[in-house]
Amino acid sequence: MKDSAGRPGGAAVPESGSGPGRDDGVTVVGPPPDPAPTPARRRRTAVGLAAAAAVLGAALVVAYPLSGDGGDDSGAHKAADSGPAPTAPPAAGDRPASASPSTAGTGSASASTDTTPPGKVAPGASKGGTPSTGASSGNDPLGVAVRPYVYSNPCSQHFLVDSAPEQVGPPANEGDAVRWSGAYGAVSSDEQQIALTVQGRDRDTVVLEALHVRVVAKGAPLAWNDYSMGVGCGGDVDTKSFDIDLDRGSPTVTTKNGQRDFPYKVSATDPEVFYVTVHTRAHDVRWDLTLDWSTADGRRGTVKVDNKGKPFRTSAGSARPGYDYPLGGGEWIKRAP
Repeated sequence: MKDSAGRPGGAAVPESGSGPGRDDGVTVVGPPPDPAPTPARRRRTAVGLAAAAAVLGAALVVAYPLSGDGGDDSGAHKAADSGPAPTAPPAAGDRPASASPSTAGTGSASASTDTTPPGKVAPGASKGGTPSTGASSGNDPLGVAVRPYVYSNPCSQHFLVDSAPEQVGPPANEGDAVRWSGAYGAVSSDEQQIALTVQGRDRDTVVLEALHVRVVAKGAPLAWNDYSMGVGCGGDVDTKSFDIDLDRGSPTVTTKNGQRDFPYKVSATDPEVFYVTVHTRAHDVRWDLTLDWSTADGRRGTVKVDNKGKPFRTSAGSARPGYDYPLGGGEWIKRAP
């Protein structure tokens, strides 16, 4: 017997979709299926399908975990995208060592300065009062406040300014001197008096051993104009103070006007005020001070005193063109030679 294709006898291969129960267009190769499923076979099939459904459901739950806000899985994705998990802190032996604390007893105290851009400064425009600064270091047992411009009389302070008179505002009183000098880039002319207020941090006594001057740089006097901060003034008021001649080869701090020399003692309830006057007739000098101290428990140190992190600066100016600002006037008048 030959089949429809002319081949020798055998079971006929159903055409695509022609087998019993098949309607998916898949050609089945092999023996024909059983004509009808038995009850036992139906039970085995149902059990197999249930097991497959359970496995598929578990896979879906793992692949798409439910969130607590109605099934939105954005939180899971955000957690996955936020980067690697934080690592545990290193063991004590693996942690980097902290920076060593600075050596106690060495610091600096600086005067405040004003860096207002140059321009006309009206009299009394700044009412900031006397500039000062706190102590140099938290480890020091004392604090130093600095006033960089002290007028021993209203006319004692002169400034050198690298500007013509019409570009310079009216003179400043002592309270405005920091702002005025900063506005015009001014330098003290011929001499400069500063005040140091030294006070302990607590009731323990601190001994002030010595005050030293250090010349940072020295050069030719500035070729600028000299401006007086007052006119028609009386004589100087004597204050106990210290004097420094910056023209000497090795300047030192010397006493004047009855001031006794170091040492001194200070505490929180017993401060001291020191007036230091420097002068030069031949140089432009940058300088600062150091104050040595000690305590009863054996600590010793030095406080550096400067002008807000920079040296003070004083230049000879007596040979320069000078200008005064007459009382009641409105402009600078050239001083007679």
